[in-house]
Amino acid sequence: MHYAHSAGRVDRSDWQPLDDHLRQTGLRAAALANKFGAAKAAALAGGLHDLGKYSEAYQAYIGGRGPGGVDHSTAGAQEVLNLGVKGSDKGMAELIAYAIAGHHAGLPDMSGETSGLADRLKKIVPPLDAIWQNEIEIDSTELAPANLKPRAKIGGFQIAFLGRMIFSCLVDADFLDTEAFYAAVDGRQIDRSWPLLSDEIERMIVRFDAHMLAKRRDAADTPLNSEILTHVRQKAGLPRGVFTLNVPTGGGKTLASLGFALDHARHWKMDRIVYAIPFTSIIDQTASIFRGILGEDVILEHHSSIEQETATKEESFRSQRPDAKLRLAMENWQAPVPDQS
Repeated sequence: MHYAHSAGRVDRSDWQPLDDHLRQTGLRAAALANKFGAAKAAALAGGLHDLGKYSEAYQAYIGGRGPGGVDHSTAGAQEVLNLGVKGSDKGMAELIAYAIAGHHAGLPDMSGETSGLADRLKKIVPPLDAIWQNEIEIDSTELAPANLKPRAKIGGFQIAFLGRMIFSCLVDADFLDTEAFYAAVDGRQIDRSWPLLSDEIERMIVRFDAHMLAKRRDAADTPLNSEILTHVRQKAGLPRGVFTLNVPTGGGKTLASLGFALDHARHWKMDRIVYAIPFTSIIDQTASIFRGILGEDVILEHHSSIEQETATKEESFRSQRPDAKLRLAMENWQAPVPDQS
């Protein structure tokens, strides 16, 4: 038996089997990446990300019989590129290799001393127990998203962004599965439950409409502001894409953008409304406005000025602090309306 994570029992009956961790991480990563058509690529990344733990060196380390520092990510990156995929899937395999190689330390460059992907792919790693080929299901077909159509001048950016999205799905899935394992061992419940936007959107729009009606009734809104808001809300049914709005100072762009975002999210059944704002002072102000309109329980404010104590990885997995739910939500913006810098 090979293990991904250790626990307290000497007989290892509460340790996490490696094949289970790889399978569950693959499923979680696929669910996250399904939103942008890369479920199969993310599943493959999850299934191979800890392949190096099939080595005797790593199993000795986790069992307290050997030194630490065993490289357990390079083997998976190498294996992805040894699958012999061709065409567009070959490029996807390289993106997956980047994600696997960097799922602990961060995405590597292609080259750069001994930390670049090129050097990692040539690195001699501890030999793996061949049993992994029977325990891990590999599907390396149709890895490229069906909607992936690189465009002239920005094709490189598109591919790079896709690689970062797959990387993000892998890291999140790996962390969530490890967290779930330790929570089960400790008999704890992890509170990552935030309301779904689809369940809250009607209530949020009702509150928004009530707020805007009160502003007009109290003469706190100008005809120009009302005209801008009406204009943008009429565009909420347009196909998803990039929209711009140029509004003079005092034109009500904060509320107009929120009105559009709510209607657009409802029309297209979206999961999140994310506000990315360049200055923390404006984030504070915007988040305060949104909380006053939509309620405290759907807004997540996250930026560098919010103080959070540092913790080790295992402390994060086993956290029972009062602010744990907020900190957990900051990891992957598990809230209907995240505001971030």
